[in-house]
Amino acid sequence: MLLGALALFALLYAPQPVLPQLADDFGLSPGSAALTVSAATLGLAVGAIPLGMLSEAVGRRRMMVGSLLLAEALGLLLPWVHHFPLLVALRLVQGVAIAGLAAVAAAYLADETGGHRLGALMGLYVAGTTIGGMSGRLLGGVAGDFTGWTGGVLTVAVLGAVCTVLFVLLLPAERAHTRQALRWAPLLGGLRSALGDPVLYVPYLVAALGMGAFVTVYNVLGFRLIAPPLLVPPALAALAFLAYAAGTATSAVAGRAADRFGRTRTLLFSLATTVAGLLVMLTDELPAILFGLVVFTGGFFAAHAVASGWVGARARSSARGQASAVYQFSYYGGSSVGGVVGGSAYAAWGWPGMTVLLCGWLALAATGVALAHRRPAARTLTAQVASES
Repeated sequence: MLLGALALFALLYAPQPVLPQLADDFGLSPGSAALTVSAATLGLAVGAIPLGMLSEAVGRRRMMVGSLLLAEALGLLLPWVHHFPLLVALRLVQGVAIAGLAAVAAAYLADETGGHRLGALMGLYVAGTTIGGMSGRLLGGVAGDFTGWTGGVLTVAVLGAVCTVLFVLLLPAERAHTRQALRWAPLLGGLRSALGDPVLYVPYLVAALGMGAFVTVYNVLGFRLIAPPLLVPPALAALAFLAYAAGTATSAVAGRAADRFGRTRTLLFSLATTVAGLLVMLTDELPAILFGLVVFTGGFFAAHAVASGWVGARARSSARGQASAVYQFSYYGGSSVGGVVGGSAYAAWGWPGMTVLLCGWLALAATGVALAHRRPAARTLTAQVASES
């Protein structure tokens, strides 16, 4: 599963480190070039719910393997496409394919482990996504500086191919999941369950707003670093993606912390850390920007690990696939919409104005977590009063 996560994130964000070169090649603005990222995350958001539901009938492993193979085939095709609208369309299809793995992973782990130490295991899975994001962006950015955006995207596709082959060979078949007949009534019933639990809306909200902030920062960071007053060469700017290593560590630690100290406390601390990183990045001093990026990235992936584990633990066993899919829809829908809105904020108001907007999103997510923490307590008190009456 860690290998699958590595391939998923490497392929999903392959164009991100070469957006400046891609913008130059096609004569695009930064916002238009970012459509190659937003199209894939939009496809993932659109495909997450139907493919998550379909996995209940066709099987988790079959869905994940087939989806990743298709996404990898498209990844190898993309560097040879030099018509921008077609490139965006293929990225949209690739995002839908990737959804078959992203939407099912948490449900697969929850089923196969029976919920035992699920927080720690989801932390390890999210660590795989950070390794994929870091290695794909780093290799793509360095290669793109010497060979253009096509060489950068092709390098990431080769990395994804290696991970995909290993994933297909090593992933065990599911043992705990019982396939449902391909009937829409029970599948839609699971979706209603995933949408009918008010508590689940909190991790959905954290996913949407947190990912919107995260993808905004990484979409525009390259443009900020290579522009005055910093003037960092593109190959060196790509090294900023080493900050993903912080997410690799914090996601695994946060999963264990959630098991030990509780999800609410761990999630609020993670969101506060994310905001702190954003504030540090307001300076124009490169060392401080990079330090803030490390703090921001570590905080975000810690929050993501806890929120995604929350969904797997909270959802009914018959609705885990659907609940996981809704989480992914929120996560990548937030990436698509947030990336465009945040990029527009950067273009209009610069980095400080964008930071105010992103801090507002993260504060709203933290408010939802705090309210969810109070809700169970209120229910318990009501039950006690009714019992005494």
